[in-house]
Amino acid sequence: MTSQSQQQPLADRIRPESLDEFIGQEHLVAPGKPLYQAIHSGKIHSMIFWGPPGVGKTTLARLIAKAANRPFFALSAVSASKDDVRSIVEAARRERNGHQDLFSSLEPRKQGGAILFLDEIHRFNKAQQDFLLPHVEDGTLVLIGATTENPSFEVISALLSRSQVFVLEPLTVADLERIVRRGAQQLGVTLTDEAAAFLAEYANGDARQGLNLLEATANLYATEGVPLTLDNLKDALQSKHLRYDKQAEEHYNTISAFIKSMRASQVDAALYYLARMVNAGEDPKFIARRMVIFASEDVGMADPMALVVANEVFRAVETIGYPECQINLAHGTVYLARAPKSRASCDAFFEALEDVQKHGNLPIPMQIRNAPTKLMKELGYGKGDDTDLLPDRLKGKRYYSGS
Repeated sequence: MTSQSQQQPLADRIRPESLDEFIGQEHLVAPGKPLYQAIHSGKIHSMIFWGPPGVGKTTLARLIAKAANRPFFALSAVSASKDDVRSIVEAARRERNGHQDLFSSLEPRKQGGAILFLDEIHRFNKAQQDFLLPHVEDGTLVLIGATTENPSFEVISALLSRSQVFVLEPLTVADLERIVRRGAQQLGVTLTDEAAAFLAEYANGDARQGLNLLEATANLYATEGVPLTLDNLKDALQSKHLRYDKQAEEHYNTISAFIKSMRASQVDAALYYLARMVNAGEDPKFIARRMVIFASEDVGMADPMALVVANEVFRAVETIGYPECQINLAHGTVYLARAPKSRASCDAFFEALEDVQKHGNLPIPMQIRNAPTKLMKELGYGKGDDTDLLPDRLKGKRYYSGS
């Protein structure tokens, strides 16, 4: 093994080279399933991979590009600029026009644009996504975007309508155990069954997280001929290095502290946790989206303007981006933390939802049914007392009890 490959993270060193080696996402990659067909046919169209971290989004993009035998470019939307995209577009156009100087190692195959894998596409603002659009439309680029966020909210509609969305699921414990054992083999170590099971559970659906712990433990405790144990893994978890690497846990701890501080109307605490997220480079749209949810869930009808303010913060964040949008986030945080609180509308909705799930689709009262035809009008559709418009079985039920 070269020193360069040893410096790569374990997850990269064991990245599958073919679909046969890929573990998980059977609903997409099993024979006859959509990505299996795309990879084996080489007929590639723009697509969005939506799923949690560490489930194979990047690997699938690379396998697709390899199968299609097209130029492949990878960017992270966290750090990429419009100039980076422009450079890729220019290179892709040269290749498409028959100038093979940059791609001489590629064998001609099916016609089509270069593949651009854009990781964390949700971190591109609207203007950056708009810049991509004409190059996707004219076939210069085939876009494969990866996101952990709902693309319906994070990808502009024009790009979304030209892409097929594939939902990737968290890896199962069985999948993860196979992956960590493959990682152990690459490291030249063995695992006790107890240790392998712990790693699979600890990963919580994210292969990268399990492999990071495995690699850190091997660096500390690997001894020739002696398997790594559960105690080794637990000891490694206490190390400063690994706590530093566990960004996912800190991410959720901090957003939780932020929300709870606003809920408790503690402005200073809310601003402090906001500052921690901003300083760590948290996606500002993630923060703003949680503020929009908070405005309806926790402030509600006690101050209906809170939702307007939160929505405007989201719009500002989407338009401006870092660093200036941190001021908009602070503005919205102070407003929401100081606002009066009421969960009445939120709680009322979930009570109504509980009745829907419990009773199914109860008959809608005749007086509020649509009556587009003469027959329906003769049958009484659209007529009757409108004192209580709930279905008969729920007459008199009250969900909402004030602001």
